[in-house]
Amino acid sequence: MIFVEPVTLTARGLRLVPLELNHEAGLRSAAADGELWNLRITSVPAPDETRGYIDTALQAREEGHRMAFAVIEEASGAVLGSTSYHDILPAVKRVEIGYTWYAKRVQRTHVNTTCKLLLLTHAFDTLGCNVVGWRTDNFNYVSQRAIERLGAKKDGVIRGNVLRRDGTIRDTVMYSLHKGEWPEVRAQLNYLLSRPGVQ
Repeated sequence: MIFVEPVTLTARGLRLVPLELNHEAGLRSAAADGELWNLRITSVPAPDETRGYIDTALQAREEGHRMAFAVIEEASGAVLGSTSYHDILPAVKRVEIGYTWYAKRVQRTHVNTTCKLLLLTHAFDTLGCNVVGWRTDNFNYVSQRAIERLGAKKDGVIRGNVLRRDGTIRDTVMYSLHKGEWPEVRAQLNYLLSRPGVQ
């Protein structure tokens, strides 16, 4: 049995649906909002790389180590970006959340917090995970702050870990959240989403 089965997750006007080939045009449009592929510290596909990005994600799903989602705005049906469970380890009940990016127009809105709440709830409450992890580029300070705002703890830095898209070698900052920490983090995320002015 596959540890992470395809599933649709919904909340606050958003749907996370398993990424498929029919999301290609939507992903291209989302990435074009801000020309996100020009950021050297992200995994956002350039327009002519979008099909390959999806093919790679689908192959990883078949192999059982990644479950990629398209983030859909329910009202319009627009693709807002993508996020994934990855480095899935069924034996220890651990997943990581990553390959996350959104169209510029929805950055710094409720979208990221809602998606993380959906993914964490599914990971801990449905899959029974012991640990959920994150990793990010040592120069991606925005991502590091976002992960820390979720309540994740910094585990350390893997130096000289992987190549960036521009060929430079990145150090990777690792974070994790344990199941015992989840109730407090869930309460905090729900609080953040309940504040006045949050869309």
